[in-house]
Amino acid sequence: MPDHLPTTPARNATMDGEHRIQLELIAALCAAVDAHAGNEEISVILERLLDFSKAHFLSEELLMRLDSHDEFDDHVEDHAQMLDALEAMLDTHRVGGTALLPGQAGKLLTFLVRHIETRDARYARTPRI
Repeated sequence: MPDHLPTTPARNATMDGEHRIQLELIAALCAAVDAHAGNEEISVILERLLDFSKAHFLSEELLMRLDSHDEFDDHVEDHAQMLDALEAMLDTHRVGGTALLPGQAGKLLTFLVRHIETRDARYARTPRI
């Protein structure tokens, strides 16, 4: 897990706040997994993260569509990859495959940080009409 969470370069405070919540939920997941927390605690974090990410990505994709963002398809593909990874983690956890979670949680955090620092940063810098 990185020593620090990135600044969130969105163009509005709401988006910045949503990124911060996502990062904090993934950091909480990493901490819970590292601490060998109970299955229920890990399930709750995973479910919250999945639900929140679905809502966040929907709102972000709507903004990008309204702005006719040039990189829309690639950006949405990143969102789909993250949601697929979260759903796979939750499924794995539900069938007792907790040994896979430590590496997966760290990779998920790294992926989201990279996404925010690249795709979201480019979107935030895109001139608006």
